[in-house]
Amino acid sequence: MNPSHSILLIAIASGITFLIRALPFLVFKKRQMPAFIKEIADKLPPAIIAVLVIYCLKSPLTVFGTETIAASIAIAGVVILHIRKRNTLLSVAAGTILYMIFIRCLS
Repeated sequence: MNPSHSILLIAIASGITFLIRALPFLVFKKRQMPAFIKEIADKLPPAIIAVLVIYCLKSPLTVFGTETIAASIAIAGVVILHIRKRNTLLSVAAGTILYMIFIRCLS
């Protein structure tokens, strides 16, 4: 594959990604956003996070071991930090760091 072909592929993928992200702003520029779109925008992020949490915890919670202990400590850290600071990015980053530290220390 030559460099010009790679650059063309990256440009096309970038353009499509930009178009998909800009499309709602272009469509609803002059008129009010429909209520169902606002409702979906409000409910989708927590639903996605819930699915990710369930997916990530499905294996540690079925078999008790070091992964379960590390996951439990990380979950507790995330909950406590989020209640105190109300910063999702900080909570997720701290939970990931806690999990990685404890999974290495406990095994």
